[in-house]
Amino acid sequence: MLSVSAIAFVGAVFLAAGLVKGVVGMGLPTVAMGLLAVTMPPAQAAALLLIPSLVTNLWQLFTGPSFGGLCKRLSSMMAGVVLGTVAGAGLLAGAHTTIAQAGLGVALVLYALVGLARAGFTTPSRHEVWLSPLVGVASGLVTGATGVFVIPAVPYLQSLRLGREDLIQALGLSFTVSTVALGIGVFRTGALVSPSAQLAGSVLALAPALAGMFVGQALRRKMSVETFRTVFFAGLLALGAYLALEAVL
Repeated sequence: MLSVSAIAFVGAVFLAAGLVKGVVGMGLPTVAMGLLAVTMPPAQAAALLLIPSLVTNLWQLFTGPSFGGLCKRLSSMMAGVVLGTVAGAGLLAGAHTTIAQAGLGVALVLYALVGLARAGFTTPSRHEVWLSPLVGVASGLVTGATGVFVIPAVPYLQSLRLGREDLIQALGLSFTVSTVALGIGVFRTGALVSPSAQLAGSVLALAPALAGMFVGQALRRKMSVETFRTVFFAGLLALGAYLALEAVL
């Protein structure tokens, strides 16, 4: 049984994570994993965020303007995400999780600095047919090692030069598929001591996550495209720095 202070801590974590996700379209697993891992094993933290991550990503996915078109365009990437995540889920309970987390944090920082410097890259549409599944598998393996769904999926989706709301919806699609695949992988590996208790806690964490996301989305809609772009990359920079420092310290 969790203490009142532990429940309050988990609620605050998911409120903050939902707020970040509402503003920049991502960050709930990153923030939640980074903070929860201070008090519990990574595999248990990943199980705790499954329901909030799934529900908030579905919300983000179905409120966008281009669901059908994005599903068709990104189908091979999503297949790769499932394959890579399920195959690599055992890494989350392995001995090299800290190294993987530090590497992910550094990669996020570098990508954010490139974006803030306006030196981003563009993926020509003719290369998507072979690049999408490779990016999906790589993203899945990173998810399996860290419980975070960001690299290289986010830079790749950003390189497709989607509109603001289309990008948010594409992120929702990628993260939804990653969440489901991670859930399958974590339970398949038997890394959890008490799956039913973890799922119950995950359900309870949903309310603060939704509250934070609702507020964050309201803030995002008031931003200009340029402000959103700056906040997006600044958010990536902060998340990456946090992951790297938390792993090192």
